[in-house]
Amino acid sequence: MNIINLKRFIAAGLSIATLAGLSACGRKTDGGSEANRNAVTTLDDKPAKGDLSVWAIGNEGEKLPKFVDAFNKENPDAHIKVTSIPWSSAHDKFQTAIAAGNEPDMAQMANTWMADFSEAFAQTPKNLSTDGFPKDMLNEVQIKDKTLGLPWYADTRVLYYRTDLAEKAGWDHAPKTWDELKQMASDLKKSGVDNPLRQLPKGTDAFMGASPFYFSSDGDYTNGSKWTLDSEGMKKGMKFSASFFKEGLSSPNVDANPGSDTNEFVSGKTAMLFGGPTSVGQINEAGGEGMSEKFATAPIPKMDEKSDHSTSYLGGCDWVVFKDSKKQETAWKFIRWASQPKNQVLWYKLSTDLPTQTEAWNDPELKNDDKLAAFGEQLKHAKPAPSINTWQQVSSVADGVVEKIYRGTVSVDDGMKDLQSQADSIGLGK
Repeated sequence: MNIINLKRFIAAGLSIATLAGLSACGRKTDGGSEANRNAVTTLDDKPAKGDLSVWAIGNEGEKLPKFVDAFNKENPDAHIKVTSIPWSSAHDKFQTAIAAGNEPDMAQMANTWMADFSEAFAQTPKNLSTDGFPKDMLNEVQIKDKTLGLPWYADTRVLYYRTDLAEKAGWDHAPKTWDELKQMASDLKKSGVDNPLRQLPKGTDAFMGASPFYFSSDGDYTNGSKWTLDSEGMKKGMKFSASFFKEGLSSPNVDANPGSDTNEFVSGKTAMLFGGPTSVGQINEAGGEGMSEKFATAPIPKMDEKSDHSTSYLGGCDWVVFKDSKKQETAWKFIRWASQPKNQVLWYKLSTDLPTQTEAWNDPELKNDDKLAAFGEQLKHAKPAPSINTWQQVSSVADGVVEKIYRGTVSVDDGMKDLQSQADSIGLGK
């Protein structure tokens, strides 16, 4: 997966230091501010009108104008200006704009950044429906008992596997449990596959890469009041992930350059990896004609037969409106329109971003796509990173700890104990 799509998955940019309070940067936060006077508590059903400025990031910024065209046809008196910003500078750009009071009216917001900038966001109108969104997705936009936006698109990870190589190794189906995943990797190794399960062993998001194992063994990053990185569930998931490296079934020396995972999957150097929806097109493009018949997708294997399901990572972005905006009514009407299942399907066709509305998955274009079926199923059981503004610091520390674990220079127990200690020192933020 290339670096742009990786960043879209984790919805995070460059590692950052702890943010100072936004009010200290000059934001108006008092109860009598103009921002509060701009608040929209209810929406009527009239067409939207007026000018609106929107910031969108990366690929979404490039695709959004066509989506906006469809909105403008239904709302001819509304005029939306889209500004595209790169992922690499987006976080800093938001921070600077908020401090200076130069925010756009609304924006695409990474789900891991919601807590960072929550003081700048307007609350959703009371009659803006949240029906149809899974609970975990709504949790992204609910900060301190306030709903500060709506989920726009979702991302998760499923298992990609080479069906042709699996067949040579004696497998005619996807692994359904951890034991089967381990056995399939072992059989692939014996059949000549160099790196049966490709995992990210170092660098940005090495820690997040194993999150389906943590979550599927009842681990979690926090319990709401403190970090729980050395809990039994977290250690169990980490031990299983690390066992692949220990047994030679995952390589600690993989090429981490953009696109290397796709190339290794197409060449057969690796036969299994965890990927997002954009990997489908990347693999087909790199492999050329006939490649689509050589691989399949499946939900992440569950821990054991007693488990109801696995739980994967929930990435993606949300729509937010800035409380200083005087165009909040138009912004919320656009968000309401964009959240309709039919329009989420339209956005998928333009971008391949996964819908957040459950009903959208009943559209034939998604429902009948065998490669997408696993994503629809996995999104029923996916969990986001915690909505706290120290998450980036802790995950960066965790990447370094995980590399030591995977390389065998520290045990899982000692490594997670050290990570817990460092996370406790950083804290949960405000």
